[in-house]
Amino acid sequence: MPKSSAVRYWTVLLVCFGMVLAAIYISLTNGVFDLTVTDVLKTLLRIDPVPEHDLVIFDFRLPRIVAAALVGFGLGAAGAAIQGISRNDLADPGILGINAGAGAAIVVFMFFFEGRLTGSGWLAILAMPLFGWIGGLGAAVLIYFFSWRNGRLDPQRLILVGIAAGSGLGALSLYLSLKMNPQDFEMATVWLTGTIWNANWPYIAAMLPWLVLFVPIIIRKSPVLDLLQLGEDRAKGLGVATEREKNILLFSSIGIVSACVSVSGNIGFVGLIAPHIAKRLVGIHHDRAIPVSGTIGMLLVIAADFIAKTVFSPAELPVGVVISIIGIPYFVYLLSKTRV
Repeated sequence: MPKSSAVRYWTVLLVCFGMVLAAIYISLTNGVFDLTVTDVLKTLLRIDPVPEHDLVIFDFRLPRIVAAALVGFGLGAAGAAIQGISRNDLADPGILGINAGAGAAIVVFMFFFEGRLTGSGWLAILAMPLFGWIGGLGAAVLIYFFSWRNGRLDPQRLILVGIAAGSGLGALSLYLSLKMNPQDFEMATVWLTGTIWNANWPYIAAMLPWLVLFVPIIIRKSPVLDLLQLGEDRAKGLGVATEREKNILLFSSIGIVSACVSVSGNIGFVGLIAPHIAKRLVGIHHDRAIPVSGTIGMLLVIAADFIAKTVFSPAELPVGVVISIIGIPYFVYLLSKTRV
């Protein structure tokens, strides 16, 4: 990495991280119950703790912020990897139907457990990410099967098949949710709209191992993603086992996305927007674009969650709706600039 590029990369990464910290500060101190910086620091450092402050910070605000940060980073990093695998700048987990597959599997899990699923037991919490991962994997296999043409993955078919699969799986999720009792229907609606209002520490603990396992794999495979941009034939000529490497990267991306969906529901556009912004800021090399994309994803979801819970307070918008308000115009802009 040239010195100037390295300086630019670290500058962008530090600025993005600083903006994330600013968003965390605003989200921690503002809301229905306002807190000062002193109140937050005393609560976190356990100096003269106040029960009301403990409740607001540790039970309500901090779990949401941590969940939003992890979900944003995971979706941003996975989105960059999926765009690299497919060599399609319009690809993202939501558009390709991976989100819908993971969400549908979670709704199926809720449907069969019905009223017994409260979300408080460790067994239920750990099972939902697993079901989501299976659903995401199943959706990806289905999409890959129909996108394969002449022994290769066709990027145009990938987008079209992904949209079709996402629509079908979304319809399945809606149908099953309408068959649920009111309590489970409300919970299913949370996943389908995309929100983290019910985030808690057990959910975070269930999601974190998936990110810790798969994000380093994607970052380590950054040189492979760079070579894949040259085309499969050239990558093979340079000694890359393209099919094996793509399977590893796709497997890792699905694991990340499915774990995120199990906590946040179907939040779209983060995996589309964050990689594009990252590549504009630090270039197309994935060893730099993936960490920056993840950090931008963190910023997007934390900021969207704060807007969702404060703008129409005491009512609350789903985070997915807030991000869609930003993402849809950006997606239309990308469509106008890209031949699909």
